[in-house]
Amino acid sequence: MMFTLSPEQTDFAGVLHGFLGAGKTDLAELGISDVTDPVDLVVVFEELGHHAVAGPLIESLAVLPLLGAGPGSVAFPPEVPHAVEADHYFLVEGDTLREASPTAQVPSVDPARKLVDLTGGATIAIDVPAAQAFNLGVLTCSAQLLGLGRAMLEMTTAHAKTRTQFGKPIGQFQAVKHQLANVLIGLELARPLVFGAAVTMTTRDVSAAKVATSDAAWQAARTALQVHGAIGYTAEHELARFLLQTRALRTAWGSPSMHRARVLEAL
Repeated sequence: MMFTLSPEQTDFAGVLHGFLGAGKTDLAELGISDVTDPVDLVVVFEELGHHAVAGPLIESLAVLPLLGAGPGSVAFPPEVPHAVEADHYFLVEGDTLREASPTAQVPSVDPARKLVDLTGGATIAIDVPAAQAFNLGVLTCSAQLLGLGRAMLEMTTAHAKTRTQFGKPIGQFQAVKHQLANVLIGLELARPLVFGAAVTMTTRDVSAAKVATSDAAWQAARTALQVHGAIGYTAEHELARFLLQTRALRTAWGSPSMHRARVLEAL
């Protein structure tokens, strides 16, 4: 089966790319909060990942609207035990949605993605579609990882074309070409899994997409570090925020091993 974006989806991705590239952050200007279709959300979240936009985006734009709650952050213990720092918090216990309050900050591998422990409060609703909301969180996280991987490949390719060694750009060396090609292959193999999962929204397909994008983005991050050399380790370099967000999202909304187990159970 071939997955092709509609002209409207392609145009919207371009508009969002230009909006974020101009340094704008108020997504409400583009009506992002009105996007509910899983395929459209994948288009949005891939571009958000492409620009490494920080914040409780998965929670506010995808998960909480499905649960009938307003903007904020949410935890789904045990798979999502902590919440991303936000103005309002919610807690899902089984099929019950509760208000929540932060009790302590939790260390995070990404300083821009601060996490908090929550304690549950008043019940807001029962029989909420918790499983569907969790899967939507996994799907949009996968789309973000896809965008992060794409951005790191672009940055690394550009660097390989300008950095010289032994009198020529390092991108002309076969070993570097092979690394970049492997990253591209990983991302392109993951992409149809993400859009396929957006169509079916089954647990198996969503988890398969998360595994594939986690692996592909991680490979992109490792290659980016190796090709950039020591400069890639500095916090001042643009690459740093993409590396840190990839490291955080790789295990967010369920680790790769947890999602491999879900795929196995669904076979």
